[in-house]
Amino acid sequence: MEEARANGPNGELPRPVVEGPTNPMVTPLLTDLYQFTMAYAYWKAGKHNERAVFDLYFRKNPFGGEYTVFAGLEECIKFIANFRLTEEEISFVRQSLPSSCEDGFYNYLRGIDCTDVEVYAISEGSAVFPKVPLVRVEGPVAVVQLLETPFLNLINYASLVATNAARHRFVAGKSKLLLEFGLRRAQGPDGGIGASKYCYLGGFDATSNVAAGKLFGIPLRGTHSHAFVSSFMSPDEIVGKSLHSSDGSTTCEDFVSLVQTWLSKIQWSNSLNGTFGETNQSELAAFMSYALAFPNNFLALVDTYDVMRSGIPNFCAVALALNDLGYKAVGIRLDSGDLAYLSCETRKFFRAIEKEFGVSEFGKMGITASNDLNEETLDALNKQGHEVDAFGIGTNVVTCYSQAALGCVFKLVEINEQPRIKLSEDVSKVSIPCKKRSYRLYGKEGYPLVDIMTGENEPPPKVGERILCRHPFNESKRAYVVPQRVEELLKCYWPGNCSDHKREDLPSLKEIRQRCINQLEQMRPDHMRRLNPTPYKVSVSAKLYDFIHFLWLNEAPVGELQ
Repeated sequence: MEEARANGPNGELPRPVVEGPTNPMVTPLLTDLYQFTMAYAYWKAGKHNERAVFDLYFRKNPFGGEYTVFAGLEECIKFIANFRLTEEEISFVRQSLPSSCEDGFYNYLRGIDCTDVEVYAISEGSAVFPKVPLVRVEGPVAVVQLLETPFLNLINYASLVATNAARHRFVAGKSKLLLEFGLRRAQGPDGGIGASKYCYLGGFDATSNVAAGKLFGIPLRGTHSHAFVSSFMSPDEIVGKSLHSSDGSTTCEDFVSLVQTWLSKIQWSNSLNGTFGETNQSELAAFMSYALAFPNNFLALVDTYDVMRSGIPNFCAVALALNDLGYKAVGIRLDSGDLAYLSCETRKFFRAIEKEFGVSEFGKMGITASNDLNEETLDALNKQGHEVDAFGIGTNVVTCYSQAALGCVFKLVEINEQPRIKLSEDVSKVSIPCKKRSYRLYGKEGYPLVDIMTGENEPPPKVGERILCRHPFNESKRAYVVPQRVEELLKCYWPGNCSDHKREDLPSLKEIRQRCINQLEQMRPDHMRRLNPTPYKVSVSAKLYDFIHFLWLNEAPVGELQ
């Protein structure tokens, strides 16, 4: 973010200048009507400028896991940095509210922005846990109330997708390429763009989404579809048959004949004898045509007709012809069938080719698999044994098929320096009152042990000093911790003159992605496992515990038995 050069209108410190949200639909009207009705009621009661503190957090980790990846913060900062209602938007609000609403309220709306709002947040890309505030928003209550729905919209889906992507990465393993192919199945264009961004943040390596590549600098990957293969009838359709060598020193005038020569060699090879008979010639024509178009990036979809009897030998013939001219084929993609079996058989074929014809590294040719992959299929492939190098995953990662929403909430915890609490018969829905600080405490082995929330004015935990960590609501759950490292979680991201913190710059997407990878590598393995993971501990200080329960008893109505 760049700093504005001039001071604000009232002489305050300069506000950071931030570009607008990625999605132009993210405006002050991207909210629920009740935010405007409450804003009017606050204004009517003269409460609209009262200083309020809201926490944005979630109550349960998604996908049956014990961690979540926090995402969406950058878009929230872009939103508030450019928060102003236009005359057209104010006119629409006027039409939407009862006619009894006074004109003075609309004059008030003309003047509001987020100059007096402060945003503290955990760094985007961090591993986060239930009840701990992801974002703390402070400011005039009516203005902050108008931020609630947009913030939840921008964070809920982003964090859900990033977590889903991180879980797929964990199951696939560090060494495998993960490619996001979900645009055609995503929930509309905005869902598709967001999914590509947050899959990359969560650990995917590339996307097929060209628009996301342009917007965010995400690496692009893609080859061809079955339609391209089936669009050819025979090699006779190929008109331009010449291909220069990779160094430009020679020209093969008839690449088609060179490929057919190699196919004959494969067919008559003793080591490969009996593997296949006549291959599909229209498929061969498609492969040759694609190789002529992209000799440096030849990757073929091999399951249009028959993987082992046609697709693989046809691919190998073209790859060997390219090799003669100094090119190296990228590999193949499998989009159907028994992926474990087919990938292993393909690897055997590649190795046999390398041994038979002495083509260096041919046995290590890349194998990409797609076809409705998800966590469960990746786990099953690992257990069966496979030779896949890259996975193309679409529907299940971008739609978060196994869980529809994360469930972040936005709760008032303080107004005019008076702590507030939301009570419920469901203890999990009771809010943790007052402005708080949050810390992550690390143990001797370097793993995080517990996140602890304290009151704003409590002294922070110190390295080497024992601190009592208490479950917010369960009296018997408590433990002493002697932290070896203490990390404060909430940092100031808006505006440039936070009351007691230096403002953090917004990192690049690649930096956020690397933070996510590093954070999850720091987690204890039992917190990360797919089945029955150990819950990560979230606690409060002893002083905050006592205050929560004092306020709870003070606010809860007392029943009377007759």
